[in-house]
Amino acid sequence: MTGMVDQQFAAAFAADWVAAWNMHDLDRVLAHYADDFVMSSPKIMRIANEPSGVLHGKAAVRAYWAKALQMMPELHFELQNILLGVGSLVLYYTSVSGQLAAEVFLFDPQGKVTRSFAHYVL
Repeated sequence: MTGMVDQQFAAAFAADWVAAWNMHDLDRVLAHYADDFVMSSPKIMRIANEPSGVLHGKAAVRAYWAKALQMMPELHFELQNILLGVGSLVLYYTSVSGQLAAEVFLFDPQGKVTRSFAHYVL
């Protein structure tokens, strides 16, 4: 994706991403990502036992997310806002027990996520 992310793409991405998570449908969530995407999150350190907080590729992230869903069966997201950028967007949402979170997504030319950065109020 080159240039500014448009509102229509951002709204559709956000709506489907949140709905997929709320259904705990990992295949649907992962459909938004390139096969070799990279994800960083402080929760990766604890849940996936990866000291760097970074995972590479769908297989590694799928295993992490599956474990996280087992640990947090009540997981539910509520979208608060969408911030647009150049080839990127940020979803600002509430998570488990109202915890605030923001996630940055970088996109390839086909509109698939190549890199994501999760941020939480800890």
